[in-house]
Amino acid sequence: MLQTNNKLKKIKGDASFRSFYRKSSLNKKSIIVFASKEKEKNLLIYDAINSLLIKNKVLAPKLYSENYKKNYIEIEDFGDDSVFSLLKKNKKQRENLYKKSVDLLGVIQKIKQNQFKNFKGKTYKIPIYDNVKLFNEANLFCEWYAKKFVKKNKLTKFKIDIKKQIKFLLTRLQSKEKVFVHRDFHVSNLMKFKNKIGVIDSQDALIGNRTYDLASLIDDVRFKTDKIFKDKIYRYYLKLNKKRVNENILLSDFEILSILRNMKIIGIFTRLAMRDKKNQYLKLIPYAWKLIELRISNNKKFSELKDLLDLNFSKKIRNQK
Repeated sequence: MLQTNNKLKKIKGDASFRSFYRKSSLNKKSIIVFASKEKEKNLLIYDAINSLLIKNKVLAPKLYSENYKKNYIEIEDFGDDSVFSLLKKNKKQRENLYKKSVDLLGVIQKIKQNQFKNFKGKTYKIPIYDNVKLFNEANLFCEWYAKKFVKKNKLTKFKIDIKKQIKFLLTRLQSKEKVFVHRDFHVSNLMKFKNKIGVIDSQDALIGNRTYDLASLIDDVRFKTDKIFKDKIYRYYLKLNKKRVNENILLSDFEILSILRNMKIIGIFTRLAMRDKKNQYLKLIPYAWKLIELRISNNKKFSELKDLLDLNFSKKIRNQK
């Protein structure tokens, strides 16, 4: 087990199995990432993907040292200025910070390499974000949240019906192009460091649909924005990528993945509370519902899913923290 001392200060963690410590010395500050569970993903893969990002001129934490046997790595410290904390301090920065985040996403989505060596010299290939993975993630809504609120005598039918709807929406995804997907591209994982926006928490990266990270940023449960602002940031992304995308396909895929992602989030946050006793995430669920409602009302293809959700989850349930 990692020992703390006066030069090693435990800092706030996240929803993963990792622990983080800030190490201070005369010359530099660094972060110790400790993970005894899922350590291949949280240490080896995390650093490998950071190295790929750095190679492609994306600001990501450099590796200083590793002690894989003792379950930790030492990486560059980006400080405490997440985009989320900066937005909380000064909302006048909002548009500028979001546009810089979209600029960063543009750089990330141009990365072509998907295979590289980790610090143990083994080759790692970033997996594809296929419909099976997307289905299993959205299904967390069923497995954790629905079983908490849908009556037992209705649960089996509900699960059958909603799984059918998830599969239907996945068949409606149209973009054939696959890009680097950070998979947790939201304001808490974007850091302002040395006057640039950098990214952390990249260990879950996959190769998939370009709108997934865009939906993570624009329809983010952590920081509330109105529809006018969301549309403005979406149009900014569209303007930057106009030559690469079909506008109709982009919007349709964006809406589908925003809905499925927020269903996943509701499932994950419920699991964190029920399984891991991390109840602080429950307060974000009502806004995740608002985001689903925002996108689900836009198109007839969502009508059956909307009816199914409306039938089983009242406003009172949706606002429950």
